[in-house]
Amino acid sequence: MSSRPTLLFYCQHAMGMGHLVRSLALAEALSQSFRVVLLNGGELPSHLSFSRTIELINLPPLRLANGQLISCDPHFSLAQAQDARLGRILNSFRCLRPEVLLTELYPFGRKKFEFELLPLLEEATTHSHFAPLIVCSLRDILVSSRSDQQKHEERVASVANRWFDAILVHSDPAFARLDESFDLRALSTSVHHTGFVVGNRQLPRGDLSRNGPILVSAGGGHYGFELLSSAIEAHALLTETEPLTMKVVAGPFLPEPQWKDLCVAAEGRPGVTLVRSVPDLYSELAQARASISQCGYNTAMEIIQSQTPALVVPFATGGEDEQLKRARRLETLDAMRVLEQKQLTARRLAEEIRNLIDFEPRATHLNFDGARRSTEILHELVAQRRLTRGSHVTRELLRCLV
Repeated sequence: MSSRPTLLFYCQHAMGMGHLVRSLALAEALSQSFRVVLLNGGELPSHLSFSRTIELINLPPLRLANGQLISCDPHFSLAQAQDARLGRILNSFRCLRPEVLLTELYPFGRKKFEFELLPLLEEATTHSHFAPLIVCSLRDILVSSRSDQQKHEERVASVANRWFDAILVHSDPAFARLDESFDLRALSTSVHHTGFVVGNRQLPRGDLSRNGPILVSAGGGHYGFELLSSAIEAHALLTETEPLTMKVVAGPFLPEPQWKDLCVAAEGRPGVTLVRSVPDLYSELAQARASISQCGYNTAMEIIQSQTPALVVPFATGGEDEQLKRARRLETLDAMRVLEQKQLTARRLAEEIRNLIDFEPRATHLNFDGARRSTEILHELVAQRRLTRGSHVTRELLRCLV
């Protein structure tokens, strides 16, 4: 039995794998001080590695498609997957008796997963004699352009105030604060800005050769086809005047028909290498001549850490504005260049790539210590909770003696 406090970490990546990648980086840091058990609710890419210090419980995977939940396992219907997940989650909680329950994004997102999250919170606080510290792990910028934004924020505040003890915002407050994308006036739960959570990376030193190809990527790939196919077309336009090599990383979740279309587009095209996935995107970035990608949290942080000249085309479908906001803020720091998704064409992308070759990103001074600081904050909150419980027990004993 470990002497470290047990931390149960719920993570559900529903569209890409950015939430999972960040959660794994955070879990690895937390595992130095906590026994970390990660409930993984989405598809697990075969190439993705994680620390052996993390205990992983894989739930029947679900994801969102066209705004609806679907089962990713052909052995489970959606209803069967939901039932199996709920049973496994509640059983895990009862067996582990964690001192900390950490949810990734919820209640600020993942409303469609309340079929299992609300019973978990109910179990943790109502039917348990060992109510844990309940904390939300949150990225830097939230989507704030919903048609029902005010109603959404009222619901989030209600859930947070009822169930949650704290919110960890994984952002440098000098770059982005939670109150810039969420109205905090109705929120009574404590908010802690931790700095950015990043993997344990070796930062580039000295001059970089940058002899590698132009690296094109789109995270997990579910929503990257337009960018990837435009990049291959742009390469054909560019090589009419200058030789350039390009490596296109499709992503493990790119739908199979789209992968086949990319294979056809890249076939017989000298200078273009197309792969499904790579073991470590950061090491590819560190050697790349330039990067073309979307602007999710993890990709943006890896671009900045590697100091790679980068053009980002932020994902902006269906009212999603988080990536564009992040990209514009980083653009003002001269850390990267931005092309909006609505402006994306092969010809425009070729023009942007020509300009990108000579772009020299400016070093930023963002706080990347979020994983360590999150661990410290949780330790402090657990210690406070233990002290409060100890005082309560002492009062009850004295009352009984009297």
